[in-house]
Amino acid sequence: MELDFDKTGGLVPAVIQDELTGQVLMLGYMNQEALDKTRQEGLVTFFSRSKNRLWTKGETSGNTLQVKSITRDCDADSLLIKVKPTGPTCHTGSTSCFGEEAASNRAAAIRFIADLEEVIQQRKSEPIEGSYTNFLFEKGVNKIAQKVGEEAVETVIDAVAGKLDTMKGEAADLLYHLLVLLSATGLELKDVVEVLQERHKK
Repeated sequence: MELDFDKTGGLVPAVIQDELTGQVLMLGYMNQEALDKTRQEGLVTFFSRSKNRLWTKGETSGNTLQVKSITRDCDADSLLIKVKPTGPTCHTGSTSCFGEEAASNRAAAIRFIADLEEVIQQRKSEPIEGSYTNFLFEKGVNKIAQKVGEEAVETVIDAVAGKLDTMKGEAADLLYHLLVLLSATGLELKDVVEVLQERHKK
């Protein structure tokens, strides 16, 4: 990937985007050294103009940006970097440096569901003794499907009764058991989302 650092005074802007939600998280600047370090370590590193040095995002806060892909623009003078963030990106505690808190909250919720699915898949491939998820996998699809049905009924009961506080817990149980059921049957959440996307087009 060749970039024209000379055209931009040695620094190119790098737009940071959540690879899962598509939300723009922040804008930073990179020189060649920062880009090389980003590629080598897999964590986004900028050239900090205020500190006048390389700065790896999250080096003090722990809120790093794990690189998923790096793409240059058509003029070779800017970058789009898709990442998996660890924690909020903005120093204010917001998911995005561009505000949009409602969108940030939704993006964080989507990210958590994806992370939970990864944990479930990991339990499937690397069982942990005492794990409830592994207990479900051991019992098989019939047991997991039964739990999905039970949690769905309990969610409906609370919804009809207007018990929103307890409904949130039942809905959480339903989502979790549904993710386990998808994994147990060899499906992923993206398979379900693709069906919804096709329906939406119609």
